[in-house]
Amino acid sequence: MTRKVARRWILKQAAAEFRFKVYGAGGIRHLPNLMKDLRDGKVAMENVDLIPDLGIKEGFDSLEFWSGSREKLSKLHIWFETRGYETTGVW
Repeated sequence: MTRKVARRWILKQAAAEFRFKVYGAGGIRHLPNLMKDLRDGKVAMENVDLIPDLGIKEGFDSLEFWSGSREKLSKLHIWFETRGYETTGVW
């Protein structure tokens, strides 16, 4: 009985999440703030849709992004790649 309840709860709470990393982004000081403003709808970027559930994690020499929308995250990934950043690809 408890396993069934736990399984139902987990299935309700679980959601797909997609991620990618951008390397060498540490050289641009304001890039993390720009991405947060994109998430909040304060700025618009060419060919990138608003991503309200965009997660951003700053690393030493990288930025990590995640979202539940693979399509929107893929557009952001393409935006970085067309500007010459090294990325891991959306997974």
